[in-house]
Amino acid sequence: MELQERVREFMRQTMTAMGLTVDVEVKDNPDGIRVEISGEGAEQLLRRRAEALDALQLIVNTAFRRHLDDDRSFVVDSLDYRKGKDEELRQMARFMMEKAKMSGPQEMGPLNPYARRLVHLTVAEDPTLSSESIGDAHLKTVIISVRR
Repeated sequence: MELQERVREFMRQTMTAMGLTVDVEVKDNPDGIRVEISGEGAEQLLRRRAEALDALQLIVNTAFRRHLDDDRSFVVDSLDYRKGKDEELRQMARFMMEKAKMSGPQEMGPLNPYARRLVHLTVAEDPTLSSESIGDAHLKTVIISVRR
C-alpha cells in the first residue's frame, strides 16, 4: 500500500476510534504532505486551541515521517484552520522582520517546531535578515535580526 493511502487509512481509523465522522484527504505538496480533515466531526478537532489537531500532527509525523525520502513532514489540518493560522504567523513574522530592521533584534515565541519552521522560511525570503531558535525545550523562541 502506498504511503499516502496508509496515512489516510490510519487517520480514518483514528477518527472512527475518537467517534468522529470525517473525510480525510492526503495531498502531496513540495513543502510537505497535507492531511486535510473535513466533514461533520472535523470541528471537534479545533476545540481547546486545536490541541487535538496538534497531537494528531505529532502522531502522524512520528509514525510516518521516516518513510519519506526527503526532509518534508506531514501537516494535519481541519477545516483549513491551520492554513489560516499559518498565514497569520507569516504576517506576524513579516511585521517582526520590519521591526527588526528599524529597532534591532526581535523575539517571537515560544513556538513549536512547526511554527518555528514557518517563521524561519518567511525570514529567509529577505536576504538582509537572519533568524535563529534559542531554548532547549520543545517550545523555543525565534530571534529575528539584521545580517551582519
